[in-house]
Amino acid sequence: MTTDVPDVSDAWQRWHEQRVAAVTAPYGPLALTGTYWLEDHPDGRLPGIPGNWTSGRDTVVLTAGEGDGLTLDGRPFTGRTLLTADHGPAGAARVAHGERKLVVMVREGAWGVRDFDPDAEARRAFRGIEATPYDPRWSVPGRFTPYGDGDRRVRVPNADGRERGLGLSGELAFTLAGRELTLQVAVEEDGSLWAVFADATSGVSSYRFRFLRPPAPDGQGRTTVDLNRALLPPCAFADHFICPFPPPGNTLDIAVEAGERAPA
Repeated sequence: MTTDVPDVSDAWQRWHEQRVAAVTAPYGPLALTGTYWLEDHPDGRLPGIPGNWTSGRDTVVLTAGEGDGLTLDGRPFTGRTLLTADHGPAGAARVAHGERKLVVMVREGAWGVRDFDPDAEARRAFRGIEATPYDPRWSVPGRFTPYGDGDRRVRVPNADGRERGLGLSGELAFTLAGRELTLQVAVEEDGSLWAVFADATSGVSSYRFRFLRPPAPDGQGRTTVDLNRALLPPCAFADHFICPFPPPGNTLDIAVEAGERAPA
């Protein structure tokens, strides 16, 4: 037994605690109570959300009266304004209604509004995340190889039943229990990798798919594939997220009995 396993296990425990804190935060995934696409509401009235919301050429047009009780950048708002997409955390969204944050989003040209409510029932009912304790067998070296023809975009189903494009940058190869495996991954802005994957436990003893975020590869493409840190996607905590399903080739034919498994 190596002497650094306890330190790694402690680090995993801290990671797990941070994950629970992030999920249960006032504007974390459990707080999402609705995602509304403006094209589905041509009259500009969104269920349970004050104001009138319509899509302009490259913006959302919000019109509000005094009785709507909306704020913009922390100040009471009436009149008409143009909004672009909120790219930061939900808690930093420009428009609010009381403690609720109304997040403007756009996907493939379609504009929408998300309603994050710290008083959401899901936050009060949450009992934790089922996760398998750290096991060093699930942490192995990996090698990232970018696609020779540049980034690709594939169409995949999303959790809301629609199909959207998923950007992919290359292939992550690794070996588990003598098996050579690969995942198609994206490269994030900070250089880290992101994969959407399923395995033999998906829909059985774990959620139907999970995310994995390996650290940025070095100059030779080397990184670590630590399946102890397999993540539940946001849609595991709220039905109103639109998480992408795994792309072709990302359903592993092994049982990944590691990482986050399901909400408790």
